[in-house]
Amino acid sequence: MKIRVDVPGERLDAFLAARVPELSRSRIQVLIREQFIVVNNQPAKPRDAVKTGDLIEIAIPEAVPLNAAPQEIPLVILFEDDDLLVLNKDPGMVVHPAPGNPDGTLVNALLHHCRGKLSGIGGVERPGIVHRLDKDTSGCLVVAKSNAAHQSLVTQFSERSTMEKLYLAVTQGIPKPAKDTVFTHIGRHPVNRQKMAVVNPPGGKTAITDYEILATDAASVTALVLCHLHTGRTHQIRVHMHHKGAPLVGDPIYGKPDRTSAQTGRLMLHAWRLSFDHPITGRRHQFEAPIPPEFAPWVEKAAIPARV
Repeated sequence: MKIRVDVPGERLDAFLAARVPELSRSRIQVLIREQFIVVNNQPAKPRDAVKTGDLIEIAIPEAVPLNAAPQEIPLVILFEDDDLLVLNKDPGMVVHPAPGNPDGTLVNALLHHCRGKLSGIGGVERPGIVHRLDKDTSGCLVVAKSNAAHQSLVTQFSERSTMEKLYLAVTQGIPKPAKDTVFTHIGRHPVNRQKMAVVNPPGGKTAITDYEILATDAASVTALVLCHLHTGRTHQIRVHMHHKGAPLVGDPIYGKPDRTSAQTGRLMLHAWRLSFDHPITGRRHQFEAPIPPEFAPWVEKAAIPARV
């Protein structure tokens, strides 16, 4: 892959992270250190500033095996073909193995289910994970089974022109106004590095969420809220609703323990609908993960938008 620089002044790793969305910034830094990325035929460093006219060449090495074992774990598949699958992730399921969650993850389940037919564009045999859902969030998640599908889906998520994600959330308190767009920057919390927070620019990254209240419950002072994501920042809906003074019910990081959280027993966030263009056929698809029963007390009062 060759890229000619047309905007000078940025660090090399930042420039490439914006231009090659299928590669994470950390992955780009590794490729630079291992000299798979060169500028004007010379080895470069991540902090080097690019100049107009520079020629950047990227060589993607073959994927190396993932240190995770296939496990036969039930998956709720909403759609599957040779290039991708869409599933309804259960709350409580971790996407990637990590300290504290070495197995029993979605990755382990996909390795078993797909039996090696997964994209490896991330540099390891990562089972096509294009986007993530928090451990306690349920709902629609798409997985790429081919590199071509992976690249297309990452681009669609990055550009947001064809990708649409709608979430249902139940909030502690009722956000005001009833319908609004939250436009902020989100970055690491300055004190608690385990949390994200709304930060002042130029810190963090732009985060945009449209929300609309679908129903309220006066007794518990809660609301069912439809959220439309225009960006995909870590904990975006959770941070934005907290910023509006209405954190999510059952949120152990941004909310507070209360009776409703104890009754529902989970983070009340569900990736309800996911729409995108099929990366190979170009056909428009819309998927819907059934609304979990924990949402029933609010859904019964709501006018749920029909499928488009």
